[in-house]
Amino acid sequence: MVGPSSSTAVIDLDDTAGLLDADREGLLRAAATAGAQVRATAAALDEGELEPLRADGPPRTLIWVAGRGTAETAGLLLAAALGGSLAAPIVVAAEAPPWIGPLDVLVVAGDDPADPALVNAAATGVRRGARVVVAAPYEGPLRDVAAGRAVPLPPRVWVRDDFGLVRYLAAGLATLHVVDPGMRVDLAALADELDAEALRNSAARELFTNPAKALAGQMSDRDVVLAGDTAATLALARHCAAVLLRIAHRSVAAVGLADALVALRTGMGAADDRERSIFHDEQIDGPLPARVRTFVLTTEGDRPVVAARVADMDGVDVLSAQDVPELADGAARPEGESTAAGRLEQQLALLAVRLEMTAVYLRLVRG
Repeated sequence: MVGPSSSTAVIDLDDTAGLLDADREGLLRAAATAGAQVRATAAALDEGELEPLRADGPPRTLIWVAGRGTAETAGLLLAAALGGSLAAPIVVAAEAPPWIGPLDVLVVAGDDPADPALVNAAATGVRRGARVVVAAPYEGPLRDVAAGRAVPLPPRVWVRDDFGLVRYLAAGLATLHVVDPGMRVDLAALADELDAEALRNSAARELFTNPAKALAGQMSDRDVVLAGDTAATLALARHCAAVLLRIAHRSVAAVGLADALVALRTGMGAADDRERSIFHDEQIDGPLPARVRTFVLTTEGDRPVVAARVADMDGVDVLSAQDVPELADGAARPEGESTAAGRLEQQLALLAVRLEMTAVYLRLVRG
């Protein structure tokens, strides 16, 4: 049998019909909408919806206000991935700072138009003369305080918040494209890459050519640690741990790589081989402890350094966006081919979608 070895698994990962029958909540479809979410934001950008944000020069600061969830994670990813290359810094906050003014751009991001933190932030921003973007449902109290004085960027493709990270990332990238003269993004290309990622991970694809199914098989019957070595990959690890908890009901640790290395070098998982020796008797010795597997999330630029740091470690896998067995059409990707995954924020988005779909498969194999 190919697939998870856990005693709780009742559906094979290569049983397409069984997986689809188990997907009563439409999780696979929701996880596969990442490209559509980005394409919807690209359409808003092409239609000129963000043109009121345009000015002669870059803003003093781009302030990202989000209280929780994927909206907050998107702000942290944008700040970590792009903060060093933008003309203006990105500040991620839970509320509008007291110093906000006409030179600033404020992005209010979330999924609840009645959230007091978002409503108060939008009201403060428009009152102080800042350029305000509402990346949230444009209704209720949020619309009341911002109508006519802010740029609405509501979701055009609805998905549950578990899978909304890329929508907020796209909203941030579109905003930066307009307000920062040196920042240019190709949201259409990113949407195409995310569609290709979803197709690679579709239920009809077999495990050995499906990155998300392969990860689900590796995580099954294991205690999992997700590690990141930079601010961006650590934020991504925490997002993926939250999705695994919310969707797959799996408790996963998300830590910095340095912390994971300390645990590995001081014995985490070292007893596996000894405990699994031929002399082990569950009637006498008790049940075996769950094995630990560590997945280090990284980018193509950092991968050589990260791989060298974990080269002597057992039970450690290094994951990057380009870890793809083949293209969606079955052909190998030509060496050196340029893809949207070359940009840091785009690599993070691809990894996020892959691990979100991994969480879905871990949920579905239980039936």
